[in-house]
Amino acid sequence: MMPIKSLKAALSTISAAALIAGGSLAAAQTSEAPDETASSQPMAQNPLGIPDDVTIIGKNDPNMRTATAKVNGQVITGTDVDHRVALIANQAGRQISAEEMQRLRDQVLRNLIDETLQIQAAEFQEMPVEQEEIEQTYARVAAENLNGDVAAMDAYLRSIGSSPQSLKRQIHGELAWQNLLARNVRPFVNVATDEVNEMIERLEAARGTEEYRIGEIYMNATAENAAQVEENMRQIMQQLRDGGSFVAYARQYSQASTAVVGGDLGFVRAAQLPSELAAAALNMQPGQLVGPIAIPGGYSILYMIDRRQVLGNDPRDAVLSLKQISLDFGPDATQESAAAKLEQFTNGVKAMRGCGDADEASAALGATVVTNNQIQVRSLPEELQPLLLELNIGQATPPFGSLNDGVRVLMLCGRDDPDEVGGPDPDAVMAQLENSRVDKRAQRYLRDLRNDAFVEYN
Repeated sequence: MMPIKSLKAALSTISAAALIAGGSLAAAQTSEAPDETASSQPMAQNPLGIPDDVTIIGKNDPNMRTATAKVNGQVITGTDVDHRVALIANQAGRQISAEEMQRLRDQVLRNLIDETLQIQAAEFQEMPVEQEEIEQTYARVAAENLNGDVAAMDAYLRSIGSSPQSLKRQIHGELAWQNLLARNVRPFVNVATDEVNEMIERLEAARGTEEYRIGEIYMNATAENAAQVEENMRQIMQQLRDGGSFVAYARQYSQASTAVVGGDLGFVRAAQLPSELAAAALNMQPGQLVGPIAIPGGYSILYMIDRRQVLGNDPRDAVLSLKQISLDFGPDATQESAAAKLEQFTNGVKAMRGCGDADEASAALGATVVTNNQIQVRSLPEELQPLLLELNIGQATPPFGSLNDGVRVLMLCGRDDPDEVGGPDPDAVMAQLENSRVDKRAQRYLRDLRNDAFVEYN
């Protein structure tokens, strides 16, 4: 069964803090005189005064660790961790090492603790998430991926070693957090009209300059755990380079409130970003990853989704009507036979007399035609965007594809260019300012929930 798209937009993998397991330490009593050299070691080099030749009493067996916890009395079981890990490990698409798996389990446990705190806070404030709403969201995920087949979604999750309950738990936590922010944070975030006007003035002054649509994965760090967090972020970067879904990783690991939308910050200008992130964004191209980047309070990974000019017309905002003409070489095709069919197909497409002739001419070539309307140029692969923008109505791109997947061309049948851009939308500017402040307060809110929690680890 094919991987589920929305799991990539809902889940993914790695990070962590090393668990230190082992038996209790006992001080061995001895009648021998203490080692003068060891006792005179400067405290700056050995702040705890622990001897260099430490003897661990008891076996330190990683296989005996149980990654479970009680959060204000509510148990997170090993099965809960296993099922969430299975979701993420499946997304990785490769074998995960034992060391990496331990980091993954540690991070998953922390995520489950945060989810539990969010759900508990919503219930304590008498705003629990109804089971019906969870089921509706789950069904929507199935609809986006398996044509609404909830039973197929259930079967898929079980087939990878997870469960429907694991995904529903994550949905439950996200809905609870959204409800908490909607009642306890967002109503108390105020943006004055003067602030909106000032932002509009700055946008007008920046007209024609670059702005960037950026995805961010952010993790908090302190002086004590900075090195560990940085290493966790490097592990995430490697997973992303190996093909992991940025949206999925952001949802799973980012500690910013934008995690719920896959880390998408929307379009921002360099001046709106911390200086460290702005410097990186200036040199990034769409599709590029950079990080981890140290910023005040933590580390970030950036993904450049898109870039454009502030208040400027972007040709990629044009909306196209296309005919997609496809030719399949068949399972028994050889390089020689495919080359011959490709040449015939290419010449046949060139001979077509526009979109009105495409269906009949394609059938004669053994090709199929699919009409696609309302396609924005920027939504297409970057390699195709400049080709399509250069076409006139009735012209087609060069063929693209492979021996296994077949080849296709896109024929342009209509184009609506973007309207002339006016001034900034005051409502959109206000929403952007509000969301930025909600994000900061949400981080403090979750930090407070953690600080007030009673968490027992097994």
